[in-house]
Amino acid sequence: MNDDDRVLYGCMGLGGSWEPGPYGPGDIDAAEAAVEAALDSGITVFDHADIYRHGKSEAVFGEVLARTPGLRDRITLQTKCGIRLGDEDRPGLYDLRGETITRRVEESLTRLRTDVIDVLLLHRPDPLADVDSIAAALTSLHRQGLVRRFGVSNMGAAQIARLQARLELPLVANQLEMSLHQRDWVEAGVLLNTPAATANGFPFGTLEHCRDHGIRLQAWGALAQGRFTGRQQTPAERATAGLLVELARRKGTTPETVLLWWLIRHPSRIAPVIGTARPDRIRACRDAAVREPDLTHEEWYELWVTARGVPLP
Repeated sequence: MNDDDRVLYGCMGLGGSWEPGPYGPGDIDAAEAAVEAALDSGITVFDHADIYRHGKSEAVFGEVLARTPGLRDRITLQTKCGIRLGDEDRPGLYDLRGETITRRVEESLTRLRTDVIDVLLLHRPDPLADVDSIAAALTSLHRQGLVRRFGVSNMGAAQIARLQARLELPLVANQLEMSLHQRDWVEAGVLLNTPAATANGFPFGTLEHCRDHGIRLQAWGALAQGRFTGRQQTPAERATAGLLVELARRKGTTPETVLLWWLIRHPSRIAPVIGTARPDRIRACRDAAVREPDLTHEEWYELWVTARGVPLP
């Protein structure tokens, strides 16, 4: 992805149920409808992970690529590896051993029906990982032409810097949970020297590190699971939903777009990942993908403070 890609489509919702069983024709049709809605909305970066729906998300996307000649050349394909789902016999865990990364990439390529992954992210930090083994695996995948670029997910500045020190290829992305609901990333920088700082676990300096080193931040959970655009539960969420509706009316767009603009407006170059599988909800995000964020300094803060439910310190 590049700076022109303001929004990514997250494919976790594709592929039917989270049960390990097979997918069906209806799941392929639903995936095709979601992909078409994303493309119609100016979104060309598609984000996967090998574990989504036990691999079915990648598989149905591969079916859509097979149905649509020329589509692969029009999109950026991103996937992740590093998590093993638990089952009745064993717990879930993280696995970034070099040989596991290589095997998982090969499996993803098969499911996606493609020869190359444009961007591979390491999904979660693995405390037992040998960073030299990771670097060797990534370098080998690149040299074989199987992966073009690499990034990380859910990592802080120190973890990123340690991996980058052993990797000649630049890391280009870091995917974190970021939204108007999940605000620890923005509040970490303003809660210093306040009692509330002790409850904020976001690794301070990560935004600055990514910005200074050309690492694009990607925000998963960007629509906040509908908390502000459909299923408000708290007074702050209801007040924020009302403010989004009013701002959307004034800007001639949708509340979903304004919600994403709040992320994009931040100077850290944040690219929201939208994960809904509903074509109407995808299209509601179109202006976020094709228009500059139309939020003033004051409007951005008004959204933040309203979502917090309490004044800034």
